[in-house]
Amino acid sequence: MSGRQLLSTPAAGLATALALLFALGAVGQEGPKYPRVNTAVTYELDPKWPQRPADFTWGDMPGVAVDGKDNVYIFTRAQPPVQVYDAAGKYLRGWGEKTIKSAHHIRVDPEGNIWIADVGNHVVEKYTPEGKLLMTLGTKGSAGRDDKHFDKPTDMAITPSGDIYVSDGYGNSRVVHFDRSGKFVNAWGELGHLPGQFSTVHSIAVDAKGLLYVADRNNARIQVFNPKGKFVAAWRNLIVPWGLWVTPKDEIWACGSSPMQWRKDDTSLGCPPKDQIFMKFNTEGRLLQLFTLPKGLDGLERPGEVNWVHAMAIDSRGNLYVGDIKGKRAQKFSVRLP
Repeated sequence: MSGRQLLSTPAAGLATALALLFALGAVGQEGPKYPRVNTAVTYELDPKWPQRPADFTWGDMPGVAVDGKDNVYIFTRAQPPVQVYDAAGKYLRGWGEKTIKSAHHIRVDPEGNIWIADVGNHVVEKYTPEGKLLMTLGTKGSAGRDDKHFDKPTDMAITPSGDIYVSDGYGNSRVVHFDRSGKFVNAWGELGHLPGQFSTVHSIAVDAKGLLYVADRNNARIQVFNPKGKFVAAWRNLIVPWGLWVTPKDEIWACGSSPMQWRKDDTSLGCPPKDQIFMKFNTEGRLLQLFTLPKGLDGLERPGEVNWVHAMAIDSRGNLYVGDIKGKRAQKFSVRLP
């Protein structure tokens, strides 16, 4: 019998197959030749945050901000509209029942004062952390487009010197500049898609050098302006921006959905959003970090999912707080660094 005939017998074939499987198993047991090191930043839901009072019912959650002590201010379309929790989730206080009609974004200025955009009353207001009203910009209950009227303002940015920039954003398509005393300085913008024009000015933020970052949501871009309103740049085809946040390191965060075109059933671009994304940029528009959270189903959102994410804030430890519209809640995601 030849060697070729010997190898073709069933016994020889079985032996060859076993030898091959053994060899493959040995390779598999050795594992890949690289170190398994965690190099990506990630975020994990903190299920214990916050400890909301039992008699509170949250509504749409369009605003969230963090102060210098890492206390978290959430802005909800429920009562009380402003609620304050510490980093561990303990409820501290709430206010605004008698003065605020419909929440949008909320901010903490460099001096620790609280600013809110009330789209229902067409005003932007400044409060103490305890809820004492200090200033009102716009005319309460009256919409318009001049130095004393807004039409559903969406957000505000306050510089270290006290200048105030308002994104006058649903009814109007402009940014309005006031000095620290509330005196009108300047305004720019109109409906359109060209540089310096806007379609739903949805959020605004400022960096340490005074550059302004404007979420031009329905144009799927972030526009950048100098303090006098001169156009600097547009970051296009990256995100449909809903909310902005600037860290003390001048990292520009944006939350929203990935770029998309208008659909026949859209009343506003990205409503409903197809996904939920978070991006961190440097001041030149370079993307530094990207991550996503699962998009929940209307009325069936599970912990850790977001649905129409509207606002975000980062505390001093890098933890992430988000508020969304359909999910009607604020959540904390603890950062895990490499």
